[in-house]
Amino acid sequence: MRRHPILQMFAIGVVAAAVITALALAIDWFPPAASTAADKIDTLYDVVILCSIPIFVLVMTIAIYSVVKFRARPGHEGDGAPLHGNTQLELLWVAIPFVIVSALAAYALVVLSDIEAKEPDALPVAVTAQQFTWTFGYPQAGGATSTELVLPRGRQAVLRIRTRDVIHSFWVPAMRMKQDAVPGLTTEVRITPTREGTYPLVCAELCGAGHATMRQTVRVVAPERFQAWLRRLGGGATASRGATPGAASAVETASASGRS
Repeated sequence: MRRHPILQMFAIGVVAAAVITALALAIDWFPPAASTAADKIDTLYDVVILCSIPIFVLVMTIAIYSVVKFRARPGHEGDGAPLHGNTQLELLWVAIPFVIVSALAAYALVVLSDIEAKEPDALPVAVTAQQFTWTFGYPQAGGATSTELVLPRGRQAVLRIRTRDVIHSFWVPAMRMKQDAVPGLTTEVRITPTREGTYPLVCAELCGAGHATMRQTVRVVAPERFQAWLRRLGGGATASRGATPGAASAVETASASGRS
């Protein structure tokens, strides 16, 4: 091995790539999955790690080896040995990244098409961003609004997102979905929740001095509880009595909006 430094270099690179890739895959980068898109996106992320880390480690191994092996010795002030290009090698190191990137792009396109597939019974929700809060409107409740996003488990929701001021970014980490809110445009994202619970909703775009406070929640409930909550939301302030946990504040917000 010592007589073959290039072989030694590649052996070190392979071992380092295997160790670093295993560590990267062992780390739990994301919160528990809470939507149908989450597992697909997590798998895509793992595939990208498997492709990118070995290439990065190999390139850095060659670069470090070249810097150490071919560095200028003390007192040497002459030019290095003349080098000539290798056309076949240049074609190879262009073709291989092209194939890898094209394959990853095709795979990502398939995943994107899958998670954005439209379902006929999708629940429409109007999402409005404004420094520094989110508001959610439900057409089924007569357009009543809530400061908490409540969604039924197992049913696709189509969120139509707009902003009243600057650019914001709608992001629910547990559902792996992110979409910008752009002034003058209505963007769209589709989410199908799979687990009941309460999940953080944050703005992922620096939108002003209060950006860090632009945090609310997404609450996923059983379909029958969602229908009951929706009826209470559309019923105004009187419906807040006996509302399901977490719904009262939303109803009060909606009734306050109506009075204003």
